[in-house]
Amino acid sequence: MLFMSKCLESTATSLALNKNVVVVIPCFNGGERLRGAVQGALARVDRVIVVDDGSTDGCMESIRDTQAQIIRFQRNKGKGHALIAGTRAALELPDARVIALMDADGQHDPAELTGLFARFMEERADLLIGARAFDRRHVPWRSRVGNKVTVWVMARLCGVNLPDTQCGFRLLSHRFASRFVEHVPGGRYETEMRMLLLAVNEDYRVVSAPIATLYEPGNPSSHFRKVRDSLRIYRTLAQVFFARNQDQW
Repeated sequence: MLFMSKCLESTATSLALNKNVVVVIPCFNGGERLRGAVQGALARVDRVIVVDDGSTDGCMESIRDTQAQIIRFQRNKGKGHALIAGTRAALELPDARVIALMDADGQHDPAELTGLFARFMEERADLLIGARAFDRRHVPWRSRVGNKVTVWVMARLCGVNLPDTQCGFRLLSHRFASRFVEHVPGGRYETEMRMLLLAVNEDYRVVSAPIATLYEPGNPSSHFRKVRDSLRIYRTLAQVFFARNQDQW
């Protein structure tokens, strides 16, 4: 009886996921990994939006035969701009109660969408951020240190205690996604930090959930530059912190 109940619950979650979730995948030169991400998402939801952020490697040709909607930028603008454009398009679709954000570089497993969605609904969250396991077996020391520093800074400056603040695997409620696209300016990787800070500052419900750590050193589809993009993130943190203290946020 318990087994049957679990099966029915899982089926209900999968049906709700398919009906209510739109997946947005920002992509810049995703290479061969893009197709796997798109196909994996389409195996769980009917609506997937890929934002081509000025790719030049021909990766979009690999998904022309799928049901994914493609939004194309003529030139590279940055991940933040792609996230906003994709989220805005998703909000226009009927029954888009939840917007799921996934990377195109193969570091997010689409199979985890079902569990993350169940957690999101159970917690009645507005923003769910995946939490990677930053252990020595999976992640090099620079990435581990970078994450720990960001987590520490967020906790000290903003009172936010999350195990992972920069993971791009996220779920947004319709109401928070609407606020995000109107309030947060486009940028690069710092846009995800601004998203989190907006949620915290305006008392949206933020939760985290563990996800698998799929890290490939030297992944050519990953375009995060540790020094440049980390400085953008920390600058964003400082700007928002001082703005909050001066009641300008």
